[in-house]
Amino acid sequence: MDDALVVLNAGSSSLKFSVFLPEGDVLQPLFKGQISGLFVEPRFQAFREGAVLDSISWPKGHKMGHREAIEFLFEWGTSGPMRGHRAAAVGHRVVHGGGEFTKAVKIDGEVIEKLEKLAPLAPLHQPYNLSAIRAAAAYRPDLLQVAYFDTSFHQTAPPLAQAFALPRSYTGAGIRRYGFHGISYEYIASVLPTLDTAAAQGRTIVAHLGNGASMCALKGGKSIATTTGFSAADGLPMGTRSGSLDPGVLIYLMDNYGLDARGLSDLINNKSGLLGVSGISSDMRELLSSRDARAAEAVDLFVYRIGREMGSLAAALGGLDALVFTGGVGENASQIRSRVCKDSGWLGMRLDEEANNRGGPKISRGDSPVSLWVVQTNEELMIARHTLALMKKNGTAC
Repeated sequence: MDDALVVLNAGSSSLKFSVFLPEGDVLQPLFKGQISGLFVEPRFQAFREGAVLDSISWPKGHKMGHREAIEFLFEWGTSGPMRGHRAAAVGHRVVHGGGEFTKAVKIDGEVIEKLEKLAPLAPLHQPYNLSAIRAAAAYRPDLLQVAYFDTSFHQTAPPLAQAFALPRSYTGAGIRRYGFHGISYEYIASVLPTLDTAAAQGRTIVAHLGNGASMCALKGGKSIATTTGFSAADGLPMGTRSGSLDPGVLIYLMDNYGLDARGLSDLINNKSGLLGVSGISSDMRELLSSRDARAAEAVDLFVYRIGREMGSLAAALGGLDALVFTGGVGENASQIRSRVCKDSGWLGMRLDEEANNRGGPKISRGDSPVSLWVVQTNEELMIARHTLALMKKNGTAC
């Protein structure tokens, strides 16, 4: 029976999954999908090579949390597309690894305990990542589980790029810039050499634009600065997150609007960003198609803040050789890419509009000093690679 690797990415109301078959050092995708609407109205979809493999919807109120979702997924898989394959390991996307977890790690009780202590640093993600880990352990206690972290890739940033100007008693306790979306940035860095050798070896900004959005400065393929910080809410405005916010605003809201810590967290993470500015939606597709002036203002602010951060990251790099767009918006919204490149023309960006409308991958003109790219990210494959490497290091099958 051939081994298979399962990758899980658990959110508050969803469970994304991918299954890979190891062939030496190469990982072949078998199928992928997600279970959405957990706890409310669950729906299961699986895909193979872009085609729908299966789709199931349950009635509203059907009891399905992360535990039930994982049990369903394994039972569906072993009786269907995974027949003849044995799940040898599960790799989990875990958002926060703190300062300790800088690489993939085998999950055990001690690791879970440490990750629980980091949950306050990523309250919208970490508890659900841990729910999936516990659920998989309960269903298959013998299964090797591996955690890989969104924060790991940014550990290469110099100390000054990670520091806040706070008393040392706080910074010494771990209050610093960690950075997020690192798994996506690591994947982009891994494929850059096949696209643009100069960019891979030089100074590149990657814009991971989606419902969660950030940007990262790469020098020689290593992270040296990023827009997210202590939490994933920092930096760019996102679907429902505010992005960078003057701390004085938070104090003012507490004093004059009676908001406590939980109220501020809800405001910053769930009610702000594109949704808060537009009052319409957090979905960029809906905002771009709307004729409402508030939608246009939300998009304008998003593009403006990208331009501001572009200048900041270019300064950190000491110049710029390439820009890469990735993430749901970065990969699919040609209008956003066009506006960003136009605003950053002073950095040497010359966009090929036809190539941009086709979706790339290369969207810069031949005379552009800065090469411009659209690259589809693959966080699941990155997690699977680290899981496979850890298995081999530990002498596990595969």
